[in-house]
Amino acid sequence: MHPSSMTPNAGRFASGLRLRLKGWDFWTWVTVVVYVFMFAFIVYPLFSLLFNSFFNDKGLFSLENYANFIKLKYFYSALWNSLKVSFFTTIFAILIGVPLAYVNARYDIKCKGLIQIMVIMSLLSPPFIGAYSWILMLGNNGFLTNFLHSLGIPFSSVYGWKGIVFVFTLQFYPHIFLYVTGALKTIDTSLEEAAESLGRSSFHRLRTVTLPLIFPTLSAGALMVFMAAFADFGTPMLLGQGFKVLPILAYEQFISEMGGNPAMASTLSVILIVCSTAILFLQRYFVSRKNYNTSGMRTPKIKQLKRLPKFFFTAAALFVACVSMIPQATVIVTSFIKTKGPVFQSGFSLGSYKEILFRVPKAIANTYTFSLISIVIMIVMGMLIAYVLVRRKSKVTAMLDGLLMIPYVMPGTVLGISLIIAFNNPPFVLTGTWVILVIAYVVRKLPYTIRSSTAILHQLDRSVEEASISLGVPPMKTFFKTTGRLMAPGVLSGAILSWVTTINELSSTVVLYYGATATISVTIYSEVFTSNYGTGAALASMLSLSTLISLLIANKLSKKGLQL
Repeated sequence: MHPSSMTPNAGRFASGLRLRLKGWDFWTWVTVVVYVFMFAFIVYPLFSLLFNSFFNDKGLFSLENYANFIKLKYFYSALWNSLKVSFFTTIFAILIGVPLAYVNARYDIKCKGLIQIMVIMSLLSPPFIGAYSWILMLGNNGFLTNFLHSLGIPFSSVYGWKGIVFVFTLQFYPHIFLYVTGALKTIDTSLEEAAESLGRSSFHRLRTVTLPLIFPTLSAGALMVFMAAFADFGTPMLLGQGFKVLPILAYEQFISEMGGNPAMASTLSVILIVCSTAILFLQRYFVSRKNYNTSGMRTPKIKQLKRLPKFFFTAAALFVACVSMIPQATVIVTSFIKTKGPVFQSGFSLGSYKEILFRVPKAIANTYTFSLISIVIMIVMGMLIAYVLVRRKSKVTAMLDGLLMIPYVMPGTVLGISLIIAFNNPPFVLTGTWVILVIAYVVRKLPYTIRSSTAILHQLDRSVEEASISLGVPPMKTFFKTTGRLMAPGVLSGAILSWVTTINELSSTVVLYYGATATISVTIYSEVFTSNYGTGAALASMLSLSTLISLLIANKLSKKGLQL
């Protein structure tokens, strides 16, 4: 329409709109774009998932799916199984992680750096690799199983819910270790000294003073363990042998050779999110009931041990760390063993590596390509969103911060199902493309990059930015030339950890991929199910090596960040 043909009211509206848009600065546009992204790829898929759950298999609006979940043991027992596995995993992770953290933080044991690297390595490798390794050792025909049988020791196998808890515990206790170690190094020791002066024993002091002081941190670590075990797909799928947990059931209902039931899969996914959210709020409720603040002015000193206790504590810590590293060591060794089809032969060979380079080079290229694209997007978005959250605080940014919490409670399987339901029909068809995988990776891992970015930004003095702006440099240019550069080392070290979890991602990938977009993690999963353990081990070794290199780079970058 020509401007002269517009009515006076329409002209005034258009003029006012242009003035309002002209008044928007760069950070307002960033906020709008982020909101659009969040609504497009988090809120809309979730609403699509919820909407789909209220339709039965005939396409009629109904509560039948929820009624079936409550009535049929096949469905509600999966929820009970998920809660049981997650509960016992959390308990055992605390029993291992807290003593190990206490010894590492309070005593002068040897090899602290090595122990910490080994523990972090065991955390960053995907759980399904641990499951695969323990199958090689303690499966029905595992070499440790056969060895125990030769000694007359009765042992069935690692399969079943107890095996799942065992693998999860060794995989996830590092969450407890890392959280509690940091808390023990920073709490104020005056309360512990006061209890000691009153004649309290060391154990009583630990139980009544130290543990309550670190409870918020410990509960945060326990929440991470519970949520990771509750949402994991690969380990229960490999070790379950009929033991169904909720993520597996949702996957099977959605993708089934006999004809799936997407509506029931949506219902199970909604229940997964509701349970995860309830657990998150339950943890926050317990933490909020009491005040745990201390001054932090007197941090604890490292206690010097005599030779025998020092040897004992060092040996115990190294033993736990070495057991955690067994899966990585197993896959590396078995990747070099000769194979004939699915059977291992005597002697060593590079045959498994030659086979994967010949047979699945596309999966290897896809893994690093998709992850690299995702991490670049995460770094840019993470830094911009962090600046908005920290420097431009308002009710709008507070709501944005709340939206960013949603991926914390979304299992990968649920995210994959919700994206397929949302983008499987025109006008936006993304299923079957590599784009939907990148979106899933960004949505799942972006909150972690944002958290590392906000932590760095809180430490930077505003005066540097204000000085730049006062000299006539625009705010946007100031961010990219000054603030962004100061943030970069810390942000990159956090982003590398997100990169590691992205290349190892299975839960969402197994739902979203198709043949041409398969990744290493999906290929390992397929190889293990077809008993091609040699090629599976070779691919797993590639991920382990990538994890180690990434960890060393992140460590170097974090040290540079401290120097800044």
